[in-house]
Amino acid sequence: MTEKRTSIFENGLIWFGAGVSLAEILTGTYFASLGFGKGLLAIIIGHIIGCTMLFLAGVIGGKTRRSAMETVKMSFGEKGGIFFSFLNVLQLVGWTAIMIYDGALAANGVLHTGSWVWCLVIGALIVLWIFIGITNLGKINTIAMAALFILTLVLCKLIFFDGGTALAIGEEAMSFGAAVELSVAMPLSWLPLISDYTREAKEPVKATAVSSIVYGLVSCWMYVIGMGAAIYTGESDIAQIMVKAGLGIAGLLIIVFSTVTTTFLDAYSAGISSESVFSKINGKYAAIAVTIIGTIAAIVYPMDNITDFLYLIGSVFAPMIAIQIADFFLLKRADSLGEAVDITNAVIWVIGFVLYRILMRIDIPVGNTLPDMVVTILICMIVRNVLKSKK
Repeated sequence: MTEKRTSIFENGLIWFGAGVSLAEILTGTYFASLGFGKGLLAIIIGHIIGCTMLFLAGVIGGKTRRSAMETVKMSFGEKGGIFFSFLNVLQLVGWTAIMIYDGALAANGVLHTGSWVWCLVIGALIVLWIFIGITNLGKINTIAMAALFILTLVLCKLIFFDGGTALAIGEEAMSFGAAVELSVAMPLSWLPLISDYTREAKEPVKATAVSSIVYGLVSCWMYVIGMGAAIYTGESDIAQIMVKAGLGIAGLLIIVFSTVTTTFLDAYSAGISSESVFSKINGKYAAIAVTIIGTIAAIVYPMDNITDFLYLIGSVFAPMIAIQIADFFLLKRADSLGEAVDITNAVIWVIGFVLYRILMRIDIPVGNTLPDMVVTILICMIVRNVLKSKK
């Protein structure tokens, strides 16, 4: 019996669902201080950088038919890959909790039943999505995405056509470079996940291209909705915009299903990454455990500002994918799966990590992810060529 593979359309739907996210809308509100024109430019530049990296990461997994964390082992060795798998599980548990927290808070703003109730509802729906499985979500995702598409169009109308004139913008609270970096950070956070889906595709390269483009466009759209809400309505709470506009149940559906379709990807990939850490773990059950932990954390801990979390993700995964890109596309190295740890790449990653943290203190117009990755790739190329010449 042939293995069931996902179509290009199904992959596009998956990443449409990833892009329609309250976290992205809320992040977009931070751009309001730049004004609409500069804010939009920062969003576009950041997403072009981030989604290019997302595409390259997805191609590696798609061509090798390996999960995201298994592709990491190709550059860092078995135990080196386990290290990144562990970090990835931690960030995905964090994302699961953040997404459930944001969704529950917004849902409670529409229908006041207590945030903890909505945490449980959203958590239960994510578990249901996990049980259905990635290859069986086609029809359900088509219906959910169609509904979300229509409802987000309504939300755009409320903000940009019924929200009134732009409010006065004070001094810039964020530099242009910092805004670009915040725009890069969201697609960068998906880098350790995309191969979990492209490896299942019938046509992995085409599916990766569609996934990256769809995610990039939708993510930009979400950022612009958040920025527009802050500029044109003076309101950063999307739930309150919906309530004031009388959107009611429709608004509630946007909040709940956008949270479920995005957070499902986090929990599902956490399960797959867990398999890379502990081979005997069942990925589906691990994903359910991550959802439960995330739900409890969302009920217990406040998670209102995620910018530091996004920058931490960038500093870990930007140099990691830079090394993978150098190895796979430029050096065309045979993978390091036979080694425990690829010491050379591990040292280069540490340099890239430290460089990222240093660059965070410097205002660079294109953000600090791109310069960090370019320098890391160059170091990787130079070191490998020097080592090769000595043999």
